[in-house]
Amino acid sequence: PGSVIVDLAAEAGGNCALTQAGTQVVRHGVVILGPVNLSSRLPLHASHMYSRNISNFLLHLVRDGKLQLDFSDPITSETCVTHEGKVRRS
Repeated sequence: PGSVIVDLAAEAGGNCALTQAGTQVVRHGVVILGPVNLSSRLPLHASHMYSRNISNFLLHLVRDGKLQLDFSDPITSETCVTHEGKVRRS
């Protein structure tokens, strides 16, 4: 009770099972926010947020200075569109 969850992935289905995109839900005293198009609402910080996300994503994919694609990792698997000339996600 009294906690707040801001699900930044609400537009893509969310990271919390109770998230509803574009709405505020209260369950068991916990407020769950599902903001959509958040970066457009915070234009002063949108570039910083985007660049931080891209930087963290690239750091996730690179180990010891080399690209390491571990397709058992959901982040890598779900974001890789093509690999070795084949379409993985369409």
